Amino acid sequence: MRIVIAGGHGKIALRLARLLADRGDRPVALIRNPDHAQDVTEAGAEPAVIDLEKATVTELAEKIMNADAVVFAAGAGPGSGAARKETVDHKAAVLTADAASLAGVRRLIQISAIGVDNPLPEGSEEVWAAYVEAKRAADADLRERTLELDWTILRPGALTDDPGTGKVDLGEEVGRDSVTRDDVAAVIVALLDEPGTVGKVLNLVNGETPVVEAVRAAASR
Repeated sequence: MRIVIAGGHGKIALRLARLLADRGDRPVALIRNPDHAQDVTEAGAEPAVIDLEKATVTELAEKIMNADAVVFAAGAGPGSGAARKETVDHKAAVLTADAASLAGVRRLIQISAIGVDNPLPEGSEEVWAAYVEAKRAADADLRERTLELDWTILRPGALTDDPGTGKVDLGEEVGRDSVTRDDVAAVIVALLDEPGTVGKVLNLVNGETPVVEAVRAAASR
C-alpha cells in the first residue's frame, strides 16, 4: 500500500514509516523542512516537501493522489505557541481531510489525544488549552465526513519513548494512562488493515492485549 503520512518527520511518523517499509508498503512522508529528507529516507519513506500551514488544498491533494490511505500525524510540537496549535493541529488536519477527499483517497487515520472532548479545568495553561481545543475541533470536523472519508480517530494517552510492549488497551471507554510511541505506530499499522475500525474514535494506552487482537476487538464492538 502507498501510505501518505502528514507530519512525516515526527516521532510517531518515523516509527510508522519503518514498520510500513519493513512489511513492503510504500510510505510517503510529508515534511516541511527539506533538511529532514534524509531522516525520512533512512526510515524507509519517500520524502515529499510541503508546508501544511501554507499549502492549498490542491497542492496537498497532488501529494496524496494515488495513495491507499493517509495518516495525519502532524502537530505543532513542544515549544510552539497557541497560534500554531490552531494552524497545525486544527487547520492542517482539516486541510488534509479536504485534500484526501479531493484526491479520492477515502481511508484516513487521524492521531488526536485522549480526553480532548472533556471540558478543560478552570485555569488551564493557555497553550495546553489551545492544543486541546485544536484537537477537539479537528476531530469534530472529521466526524462530519462519513460520506466522503473512511476515517478513524486514534487518541493516545501520554506518549513515551520507552520500548514498545506490543500490548495495549484500545477502545472508546479506555481511561487515561501512558503509551509508547512504538505501540502507537504499531496500532496505526493494524488499523490500516482493519476496515471494521472505520468511523470509530479509539482511546489508546498500554495494556495487556496484543496490538492486532486489540484492534480486532475494537472493530467488532
